[in-house]
Amino acid sequence: MPDNAFFKILDSVDSTNNYAMAKVRQGMAKHGMAFVTKEQTAGKGQRGKTWRSISGQSIAMSLILKMDMLRIDQQFYLSICMALAANDFLNKYSGGQTTIKWPNDLYWCDRKAAGVLIENVVSTGQLQTRNWQWAVVGIGININQTDFDASLPNPVSLKQITGKEYDVIVLAEELYYLMMKWFDKLLEKNYSELHAAYLQQLYKKNEKVRLKKENAVFETVIKSVNTQGQLITQDAIERVFNVGEIEWIL
Repeated sequence: MPDNAFFKILDSVDSTNNYAMAKVRQGMAKHGMAFVTKEQTAGKGQRGKTWRSISGQSIAMSLILKMDMLRIDQQFYLSICMALAANDFLNKYSGGQTTIKWPNDLYWCDRKAAGVLIENVVSTGQLQTRNWQWAVVGIGININQTDFDASLPNPVSLKQITGKEYDVIVLAEELYYLMMKWFDKLLEKNYSELHAAYLQQLYKKNEKVRLKKENAVFETVIKSVNTQGQLITQDAIERVFNVGEIEWIL
């Protein structure tokens, strides 16, 4: 599809999130504006990781959303909606075997197919009076790759799942509309329904897993994720973890 004022196609960029955030900082952003690139040289992942995409191999897209209708303490609901959008997209092609690995990675079976990174712009001032102004939602999805960097422990692409080759830009447009659809659901403020939908798709829910915190590896059962975005597990005791606090041992 040709690009337009809201769905812009870039040939190459360091990071779609950087590009989108620059538009916000320059006062050039519009709600619903998205940037998809054919090649990303230094994409952003969770906790400072980089994510590179080669032309035609993956979706690398960032969506700009106006957030002033929601409170900053409700930000996990945006994460929920964007993960559910990516989950819907992948399940259409993966035969329904995709789930959401806390907090917002997308897994097919035990292999990572996609990830979501959200960066926020919040007004300055006292914490209780700060306003959530903008969010930049970056999504990376493995589409046509068959070779991955050896440092990636468990990646998978749609091509590996289905045996088919895809037009990355066409799929990015489809994903874009799903993201906007789920954002509209967020505006309806049916938070309990969104939370329930997320938990229904939660990877390894009610299953025993191995996690690592600092130097300790332990077994525990994934029970839930609370509305603040914390993971809740159960073994001899109930445990609550913040994002970035633990590492999965798969």
